[in-house]
Amino acid sequence: VYIVTWNVGSAVPPDDITSLFGPNVSDGSIDMFIILQEVNSMINKRLKDVLFSDQWSELCMDTLSPFGYVLVASQRMQGVLLLVFSKICHLPFLRGVQTQSTRTGLGGYWGNKGGVSARMTVFGHPVCFLNCHLPAHMRNLEQRMEDFESILQQQQFEGGTATGVLDHVVFWFGDLNFRIEDYDIHVVKCAIESSKLPLLWERDQLNMAKNTESILEGFMEGPLKFPPTYKFDVGTHTYDTAKKRKPAWTDRILWRLRRTGSPVPTHNASLQRIQHKYQSHMGFTISDHKPVSSLFSLQFPFRVDLPLVELQVNKEWCKASDATVRFTVASTYQRSSWDWVAIYKARFRHHKDYQAYVWAKGEHATQVTFSEEDLPRDDCEYILGFFSNIMNSIVSLS
Repeated sequence: VYIVTWNVGSAVPPDDITSLFGPNVSDGSIDMFIILQEVNSMINKRLKDVLFSDQWSELCMDTLSPFGYVLVASQRMQGVLLLVFSKICHLPFLRGVQTQSTRTGLGGYWGNKGGVSARMTVFGHPVCFLNCHLPAHMRNLEQRMEDFESILQQQQFEGGTATGVLDHVVFWFGDLNFRIEDYDIHVVKCAIESSKLPLLWERDQLNMAKNTESILEGFMEGPLKFPPTYKFDVGTHTYDTAKKRKPAWTDRILWRLRRTGSPVPTHNASLQRIQHKYQSHMGFTISDHKPVSSLFSLQFPFRVDLPLVELQVNKEWCKASDATVRFTVASTYQRSSWDWVAIYKARFRHHKDYQAYVWAKGEHATQVTFSEEDLPRDDCEYILGFFSNIMNSIVSLS
């Protein structure tokens, strides 16, 4: 699982962000990419995004879909954008996809601050990706903790045993806005220039809060071996010369394995997490923040990897009568009259990026047929997907 967090502000996306996803983006060794963008939350900018689609989402899909990654979940709350991508082959085993958002800006009325999340079961194990944009400024430490607690309390998911965020394996990340206390700006900059970062770790508000705040119990973070990622003069690698803000590690990625006494049976010691990398990407200069990424392995004690629906179909469609798809449904699968079977190009971007679809109606239906006028005319490779309305995900692929 590869996670990226980046507060881009009002910046226009650069032409190429491939390097943001690490050196292995093209070899298929990453199973899932989770991307958070903090973007402009001004009203006129949001209206443009609604009318024309969001530039950052489009760029991420343009970058990742040629390598075989599909957008599984997305959630936007004004300026906070969360995107979850997966390799195509994993789609049938990412189930029960749900998203949530909690506003905390202006007392809960404005979504420039708050939290957005996406949860799902990954091969049978509940995982939640929670992005927060917490209040700024040194003095607001208490408010940051209160907002985080409020987000955890308000975000509840439907169905299953994992209803709260902490009933999942949690990845918590974003512009968390924690600052470095006590030292003045000259001490902080000298420590950065002389690579004495451990000196600053000790006065980092989040590191200190983990020892005192019960709400942070169980949350872990790798060592901050990269310099603070805020605040830079845009277009440079120079810390803020205008407002002379003290550098800080505002952009963070943490994890938590389980809540003690969680009702979810798989939450035990045999589920392991390994963090391989935790780094900043200093080459990007379009924002006053630098992007931060982390690469994790999740090792599950078992995998639920039997498809709920199996598709049987002719490999080549040469005439209209070939366009029949037969399917068998597992006894545990809950059908809906809003389920559908779709034809996708082999490198599709998200579950609605289909060439054609047909409803899989009828409780006992075992096949669907595409009409001749619905069939794509391009001679190329396609893939069939069965979309579950109840699970909000593709549960089978040809």
